[in-house]
Amino acid sequence: MSEEVSKRAEEEAETPDLEQGQSDDSSDEGDASGDTEMDFLRSLFSRTLGLSPGDKVLDELTLDGVARYILSGKCKNIICMVGAGISTSAGIPDFRSPGTGLYANLQKYNLPYPEAIFQIDYFKKHPEPFFALARELYPGQFKPTVCHYFMKMLKDKGLLRRCYSQNIDTLERVAGLEGEDLIEAHGTFHTSHCVSCFCRKEYSMDWMKNKIFSEDIPKCDSCGSLVKPDIVFFGENLPARFFTSMKMDFPRCDLLIIMGTSLQVQPFASLVSRVSNSCPRLLINMEKTGQSEFGMGLFAFGGGMDFDSDKAYRDVAHLSTCDDGCMALAELLGWKAELEEMVKREHALIDSKDAKKKDKEVNQSSRSTGRSLGRLTRQNNQSEHAEGSHVSPNRSM
Repeated sequence: MSEEVSKRAEEEAETPDLEQGQSDDSSDEGDASGDTEMDFLRSLFSRTLGLSPGDKVLDELTLDGVARYILSGKCKNIICMVGAGISTSAGIPDFRSPGTGLYANLQKYNLPYPEAIFQIDYFKKHPEPFFALARELYPGQFKPTVCHYFMKMLKDKGLLRRCYSQNIDTLERVAGLEGEDLIEAHGTFHTSHCVSCFCRKEYSMDWMKNKIFSEDIPKCDSCGSLVKPDIVFFGENLPARFFTSMKMDFPRCDLLIIMGTSLQVQPFASLVSRVSNSCPRLLINMEKTGQSEFGMGLFAFGGGMDFDSDKAYRDVAHLSTCDDGCMALAELLGWKAELEEMVKREHALIDSKDAKKKDKEVNQSSRSTGRSLGRLTRQNNQSEHAEGSHVSPNRSM
């Protein structure tokens, strides 16, 4: 047992460190980051030995209990951990749902196995399937969900410390969360880079969008190598900011809200064990996830969530869609009408922008067509004029 505990501690201690100042947080937050590994070890050994499980903060392990805690004013640093499940109501499939998930519907790309479409080595040899999929799921074609706007409301009320997202659809940004509010753990479409380690030229989102929708495989105009959106493929490292920010954020978290994720992908899934022993954790999902298996949970592998045992004291599972769960919580908080109005207003604004964009494209197309018809008419007139001014020798006689 002691060997496994030591091994886990060593693995955690090897988490990459970066120079100070690279995070968006203030310098006083950085002062505490050096103590984070020791805090984690204390927490690890406490759980392993069954000591000091932590103070019970919630008066009951229900959504009502979470709402009362938020309203008490003691909750000021909420972290949201979100996955593909928060975007399914926008029309974007998740990865693993049987029959409807992304991995269940990739046969048309003739992949050796579904996950290959997001593996960096396969991508470098066969980029076509990924870019074909990108055309189907490209950011900007979908609207944020109730869940996205609930997180925006947490921000507006000064309660959101950070959103850690596994998603690459950028809907958190569309909903109003900014770069400093977000840790896009699996990257983003906002920027792209040449895959050559000797080049790494950066390209904009508009440049990549034009390439994807023109069905061109994006190639670097400097070295000719592939250009890939800055999303994290299997076989690539997570963004450095993920590691620096988690060390500062999670020790201060006083409520962790986990939504729409299977908690199967590491190291993202392990974040649930980074909060203090007394920090409540709310899961809004279609099924319970992140529960420790016997033996594994002792050493903090996986999520370590405990919803049902006699020792459960801080974890709450609300089984529903993410949108329904967020709306139910908003109602308990007295925010339901405000949230509904926000969703209605923001969706109308997006529709208005889309309509204006389409009108502009139609007008540009009409002007282009008009110019083409004008040129054709002038050419025909010139041709007729030339024929009319030509007098045959026989007629002149």
